[in-house]
Amino acid sequence: MRRLRVLLGLPLLGSIALGGCALLPANGPSSWDVRAGQYDPASLSYASVPVNRKVIDVLAKAAPRLGRFFTNRPPPKVIRFGVGDVIGVTIFEATSGGLFLPAEAGVRPGNFINIPSQPVDANGNISIPYAGTIRARGRAQVELQQAIVDALKNRAIEPQVIVTLVSQQTSMINVLTEGRAIRIPAMSNPERLLDTISRAGGAFAGGGVGGNSGPDTWVMLERAGQREVAPFGALIYEPALNNVYTYPNDTLYMYRDPQTFLAFGALGAQQQIPFGVWRLSLAEAVAKTGGLSDGAADPASAFLYRGETREVAESLGIDVTRFQGPIIPVIYNINLRDPAGYFLATSFEMRNKDVMYVSNAVSVEVNKFVGFLATINSALTTPMNTALTALSLKGALAGTSSPSILLNTGAPVTPAP
Repeated sequence: MRRLRVLLGLPLLGSIALGGCALLPANGPSSWDVRAGQYDPASLSYASVPVNRKVIDVLAKAAPRLGRFFTNRPPPKVIRFGVGDVIGVTIFEATSGGLFLPAEAGVRPGNFINIPSQPVDANGNISIPYAGTIRARGRAQVELQQAIVDALKNRAIEPQVIVTLVSQQTSMINVLTEGRAIRIPAMSNPERLLDTISRAGGAFAGGGVGGNSGPDTWVMLERAGQREVAPFGALIYEPALNNVYTYPNDTLYMYRDPQTFLAFGALGAQQQIPFGVWRLSLAEAVAKTGGLSDGAADPASAFLYRGETREVAESLGIDVTRFQGPIIPVIYNINLRDPAGYFLATSFEMRNKDVMYVSNAVSVEVNKFVGFLATINSALTTPMNTALTALSLKGALAGTSSPSILLNTGAPVTPAP
């Protein structure tokens, strides 16, 4: 019977040994499975990257900022007139008796006259008496003044011209929020994003003007088909990289998007956790979860799941040729068992919707396996012992001789005569 019990248990134990921890309950993949990479052709491929100083430097350069395309742009040039701009023109002559005779010409020296304000027409022109059609679109104030003087100098007496912008309809800046849209004119003197936002009524939050710009407020700058996004706090705390010059026809969009990350595995919390600040490090994120579970976590197996652009992935040394699409799935591994790992964790910046996972320690998985074996052994031996005991009692009650019965001790038991 003992041999029978062993033979019955061997197939099950063999299947457990072959299947490994796949048969055991777990809160996620084991550390060795993550590091081995995904070789199942039916599943999603990913790249595994150990975190070091080079990785942190590459990711710091790829952090969301408005200056990626716009930092090195010079201040905007002078405002140029466009179709729809309303322009006022004043023409001066050196002495009386010229082309332009105002009503009060007899009581003052010299002549000057104000031409009625007029918009730049669809062809980009304005009309000046005795000069005809003058092109205004694309010209700055000084250039238009000189063009009018050139058109009048052979007819008027030493003409001088002053051009003013009465109503600006082009060279505008659009400032949008979730509850309001404002168009403000670009200024002739260069200004930066924070200046433009202040002129538009202040920072936006929750669809209003003048509200608080909390850690969840983002700014998007769109210009000439290029677009960049950064948290509002970056404009204040990193102005050299984000508080760039605004240009005519820029679009600023301010909106609220709470930043969160997900925590799984051997951490103090299994949930979605908000950043609460405009920038969060990996070390701060671990602390927000309640830290690593002292009885389960493997500090060397802290992983962070994130999608990176192909450009960033190439900078990290990943072979992107085996991946399709613009986003490369990357799993970062940081070793928090190494004392220096915490210095790296304080420099590793979290991104919105990151997924953090910490694997169980090997000893935890071993304990699970040993406990599982004990459960299987109990499941096999309990019914056998019960059956053997029943047979022994039956023989004793019948008072007949029966073959020896082997119990757990292996000693022969012969019923009493």
